[in-house]
Amino acid sequence: MDILWLIIGLVLILLGADALTDGASAMARRWGVSDLVVGLTVVAFGTSAPELAISLVSAIKGSAPMAIGNVVGSNIFNVLVIIGLVAVIKPVRIGRSIMINELPLVILSSVALLATGSGVWLGVEGERVLTRPEGILFLLFFVIFMRYTFSQAKHASPSDPSAESASGKPLMPMWRAAVWVAGGLAALVWGGDRFVAGASGIASSMGMSDALIGLTIVAAGTSLPELATSVVAARKGKPGIAVGNVIGSNIFNIFLVLGVTGTIMPLPFGDISEVDLLVMTGAAVLFWIFGWKFADRTVTRWEGGVLLALYVVYICWQIFF
Repeated sequence: MDILWLIIGLVLILLGADALTDGASAMARRWGVSDLVVGLTVVAFGTSAPELAISLVSAIKGSAPMAIGNVVGSNIFNVLVIIGLVAVIKPVRIGRSIMINELPLVILSSVALLATGSGVWLGVEGERVLTRPEGILFLLFFVIFMRYTFSQAKHASPSDPSAESASGKPLMPMWRAAVWVAGGLAALVWGGDRFVAGASGIASSMGMSDALIGLTIVAAGTSLPELATSVVAARKGKPGIAVGNVIGSNIFNIFLVLGVTGTIMPLPFGDISEVDLLVMTGAAVLFWIFGWKFADRTVTRWEGGVLLALYVVYICWQIFF
């Protein structure tokens, strides 16, 4: 039954995220917001919505390590698996502005969470907890990031074709977009509840901790929207979309998801170790190094293979050590 709830919850989460993104995008276009703003805000939020739903439900149900593990595991999965797989399919060309501005923000968010969860290393005694003040600080960082995003969008040229001519389909009516948004949020909330229930049941039956389930099964499951979007983009010859998808999602996961969850209630790290946080931070730094140093701001196929191999090593370490 736990496996059934896990599957039902995951399906609801994916359908809810898809409906929420479509509805919110249509509403944004009806309001005259540019494609760039929609991509940097609505799409990024839509792909991070599963992480937000599951982390909130996990924290409320007393499984805080699963909430944090979900974010840490998702960010590791996004860089090592999604960027790695996309680069293997088609080398990823990264814009100079992304290397200078957005990607360092991914590293900054990872370092911020690493510092929060490494109190013992920093000489801070007591249990490792993401406190309310730290959650509020993460939300302030998120506001700064969004302000920067809108500032950048104002200087970007709007897309030339209209929404109707670009897609060949009529734009979604406002009432339907509102229904899509409401239905997507409802599916995310209920799907998140069922997914956590199934994952927790599997964890207890297999003797696995909530942290390990969050770092592996839940993280991979909630990263499926990013994975599907990025692989399709790469196959259509637009690997750059995958880069923006991963960067936006990773920043949203830490600053928004953990910011909101940590503000509602303190989040103990539990079995989420400093090694997990170091792997997350190291993956972001390695992504930056591969994109900047070796091949003219391009993540090549062999570099993508290295990223995938590192994820396999990390999962094996989780299971056997």
